[in-house]
Amino acid sequence: MPFAMIGFILGLAYLKNNSIQLNSNLLLNKFSLVVLCMIFARSAAMAFNRFLDHQYDALNPRTAIREIPAGIIKPRHALIFTITNCLLFIFCTYLINSICFYLSGVALFVVLFYSYTKRFTSFCHIILGIGLSLAPIGSFIALTGIFNIVPLLFSMIVICWVSGFDIIYALQDESFDKENKLHSIPTFFGKQKALFISSILHTIAALIVIIYGFNFSYTLWFWFGAVIFLGMLIFQHSIVKPNDLSKVNIAFMTSNGIASVVFSIFVIIDILISNKFL
Repeated sequence: MPFAMIGFILGLAYLKNNSIQLNSNLLLNKFSLVVLCMIFARSAAMAFNRFLDHQYDALNPRTAIREIPAGIIKPRHALIFTITNCLLFIFCTYLINSICFYLSGVALFVVLFYSYTKRFTSFCHIILGIGLSLAPIGSFIALTGIFNIVPLLFSMIVICWVSGFDIIYALQDESFDKENKLHSIPTFFGKQKALFISSILHTIAALIVIIYGFNFSYTLWFWFGAVIFLGMLIFQHSIVKPNDLSKVNIAFMTSNGIASVVFSIFVIIDILISNKFL
């Protein structure tokens, strides 16, 4: 959601820089539909993942408390919920514009397909990153109706950032995944090398942030956000060790939540104040 908001504000700046006016009602309508799309797509992806993995979740002590293996929700109800959210997502894209509607199936395929990937590839984390990286591109297209490289750069940040922290999260299930023939970077390379790969991905994300900031001459607002974002990346790698995974949830949830929200707030402030697109 935070990066989707960056894409939306970039779209707004693009329209203003090209002297394209949107009345307040239309702008609010577009914004509301983008938020709904994010909610429906995420809900569909999460529910489908729980549905598809519920048998594995029941065997894994860490995930056995989840709603389906715990008997709180029936698998078919999770599937119905998934389908309902997919239909609502498609309907919202139809209301936005034709290009979003035509691409809605592609977006849903990517975010749902991720749930299958751990069954056959160790690079499932990259697929997750690609799925989430659609947010800034999608929200930009929703407002402008065109494709542009600027939100794509933020998507590249998302791919590396998400893939990196998902590898850290997967460290918890290395033994379980090996026993059940599931694939991940930790099961293929081991914990120590997996952490190294995660750090490489996060370094690439950091470099893109820095290069982006310098190339487009952003102000101190951007750099405040960038420093916090990069600091949170460093922090999560400092508290997770191959022989100590006790702080994985802090790294996964807390540090990444702070990183994305704070970074997006400062980037949005910068764009709104300077009205800068390129």
